[in-house]
Amino acid sequence: MKILVVDDEQDIRFLFEQKFRREIKSGTVNFSFAYSGHEALEYLHENSQKAVLILSDINMPGMSGLELLKKIREEKPAPPPVVMMITAYGDQQNRESAMMLGADDFLTKPLDFSQLKEKLNKMV
Repeated sequence: MKILVVDDEQDIRFLFEQKFRREIKSGTVNFSFAYSGHEALEYLHENSQKAVLILSDINMPGMSGLELLKKIREEKPAPPPVVMMITAYGDQQNRESAMMLGADDFLTKPLDFSQLKEKLNKMV
């Protein structure tokens, strides 16, 4: 499964690579990382068929995760990727906004990687 992680925090890459070490080594998952909404859109334009799942932070400078989600859903790549929004703020307003814009799921930080792995296993 090809997963694009979008987060302005650079250390997120190390965290995902540590938590998914076994899955990466076995080839079950393959991660790409973008550190801004604009970088994520560039990646998606160049690799439109590759990303099956997008995990995007909501709070990012420049283009927010919600703005990114809106652009992804407007462009409707085929097949459309599953988009899970991630935020440190589990407030109802962000959740509702994300779902109205077409998010498939909503996760809060700090990420529960066991829960994320369960969700990914259901997708396979």
